[in-house]
Amino acid sequence: MSAKLFVGNLSFSITENDLQDAFAAHGTVVEANLMMDRTTGRPRGFGFVTMSTPEEAQKAIEALHGKELAGRALTVNIARPREDRPAGGGGGPRRDFRGGGGGGGRRERY
Repeated sequence: MSAKLFVGNLSFSITENDLQDAFAAHGTVVEANLMMDRTTGRPRGFGFVTMSTPEEAQKAIEALHGKELAGRALTVNIARPREDRPAGGGGGPRRDFRGGGGGGGRRERY
């Protein structure tokens, strides 16, 4: 069993310190991270907390899963490894905006 926990349904007003304080009552918190949106810089509503032992992680799950923090019921469970996803982006034809087609008439060169 892992000591890393997924924490979901977080209020957007929660800070990493708030998260650490909530879990510190149930064991030693090694690390607490909130996930932030890359483009806006705002919280995404979930994070990860790493406890020092799997036993402390289980204790924190039992104590905090479903408990309210800042008005929202937390989802707390063992973090699963990240799934491999294909490299992003891609898709669709290339669009280079050069026009194309035509329909008679004279075409000017640029």
